[in-house]
Amino acid sequence: MSSGTPDAPPDRTTVRAVDELADLLRPALRHTRRRLPEVVAGLAVLAALVSVLALVGAWIDDRAIAANPAVAQAEVLDGSSFARTLVRFTVANGEAVVPELGVYYPRGLEVGQTVAVEYDVTNPDHVRVAGRSVLDGVLPLLLLTVGSWAVLVPTAVWLRRRRARSDAA
Repeated sequence: MSSGTPDAPPDRTTVRAVDELADLLRPALRHTRRRLPEVVAGLAVLAALVSVLALVGAWIDDRAIAANPAVAQAEVLDGSSFARTLVRFTVANGEAVVPELGVYYPRGLEVGQTVAVEYDVTNPDHVRVAGRSVLDGVLPLLLLTVGSWAVLVPTAVWLRRRRARSDAA
């Protein structure tokens, strides 16, 4: 049994369990390391796919707003974060709405600011800053995709060449 002091050697049961775990994981880690170039390339493809899906989702939301549009003045609320910008506005029936997911295309909004918004009359949670659309998201997502490919593709190529050299040796 271990005495619990830092100078005491680990007990044999612990050492044996760690050795067995290492023996169990070694083949999986070897396989994963061998497939690392494909994993990195897959991450680049995934980044592009996520960007395309984000644009498609934004386009669908824009179409829903355009199908049943209404305009209101909204106040940008405290509690906004990088992930969402909260706004409060009043719909035609006088009800105050604070969409849980925030406003679409919030770039440049500050707490306390009043801004015109367009929303879907049938679902006021779908709200965007007036005059903005999916086109405002194309450049940032394109830059994100190009940037991720600029890092991940050369990394995958380098890993593949490294694997080929180790296979040849």
